[in-house]
Amino acid sequence: MVILLCLGSVYSWSIFRTPLEQELGISATESLLPFTFVLVFYAALMPVTGFYLPRLGTRLTTVIGGFIVGLGYILSSYATHGAGLVITYGMIGGTGIGIVYGVPILVVSRWFPDKKGLAVGLTIIGFGLSPLITAPVANHLIEAYTVRPTLRVLGVAMITLISAISFTMKLPPKDWSPQPNRSSCTPILTGSSPTNIFQCRSFYGLWICYAIGTLLGLSAIGISSSVGEELIAIQPAVAASSMALFALFNGVSRPLFGWLSDRFKPSHIAIFSYTLSLIACLLMLSAGQGDFGNYLVAFSLFWFCLGGWLAMAPTITLRFFSPDHYAQNYGIVFTAYGAGALIGTLVTGRIRDWFGNYNAVFVPLAILTVLGMVTAHGLLKRERRPTAPGTEP
Repeated sequence: MVILLCLGSVYSWSIFRTPLEQELGISATESLLPFTFVLVFYAALMPVTGFYLPRLGTRLTTVIGGFIVGLGYILSSYATHGAGLVITYGMIGGTGIGIVYGVPILVVSRWFPDKKGLAVGLTIIGFGLSPLITAPVANHLIEAYTVRPTLRVLGVAMITLISAISFTMKLPPKDWSPQPNRSSCTPILTGSSPTNIFQCRSFYGLWICYAIGTLLGLSAIGISSSVGEELIAIQPAVAASSMALFALFNGVSRPLFGWLSDRFKPSHIAIFSYTLSLIACLLMLSAGQGDFGNYLVAFSLFWFCLGGWLAMAPTITLRFFSPDHYAQNYGIVFTAYGAGALIGTLVTGRIRDWFGNYNAVFVPLAILTVLGMVTAHGLLKRERRPTAPGTEP
């Protein structure tokens, strides 16, 4: 949880944007690019790390990634232009996050094979709730020491914390399962899960559903404050304080959806998430100036569902495919997050520019929720390979 709390500080990028815009003389669009590149590189490095993780081991992988994340923050404090921030904070920082992110998930899923979803959800809650802690800390440091020293302090803190906690990232013995009142470990039954996910129709269903889910959520995260100020006509301070409520929903949803994923069919949980997002879209399509209640409920639901997908996707990957290849498999599945991040952060701004208001953004988002429901119903199902007569499926 603490490792992911450190990594989740990227969601507090808005705290750094204004002072960096003033110091470097860059536009709002240019100051958003480092955040976009963080998300893209974070997603792109997940599958690469998945293939090297079995060779390097969980502890060394965590140390390497933690050092790169911290280095990205430290180097970004010396950037003299927007492109420098894209390289240091976006590319280097995003690379480090992509290296580390999957390790805690892999470790807890192995230690709690009977409650994978809940264990994963409780672990990644750190990423979702990070802005509640890191944003106030960063803001306080900026007020006391300005933005550049703050980036250096956070970079050193991340290297120190993640490196220290890396020693706890130890995997249990193969096929380990918690069995009370037994002196020996008993292998758990995993079924005939396919190891080559590209041969499975369910992989493509999961990828599409995950991409849609993250696109919906990240689109909302990127415009949360702007929608409140422009469409609902609330004060900037009120819009900023609303982010704390949204972050809370984003964090709480992770263990909840993880717990649900342990107990219900993945397609049903996915459709439930899309239904909530559709309700949020309809609320915002009917919202106007002064509809503060609609705004709070809708964006709480958007953030809630995004957190849910970040718990559902790894849990569904563990259920559908071989746990022995989880690091590689989830790395590939996680590229859907990168696709959703890239499209969501770029297209919503374009729609706002084309139509002149944020209302138009929620029409394509509502259509995507319906597409997600159809995909989940048709493709998000576990496949089993045929077995020989008389053998256990």
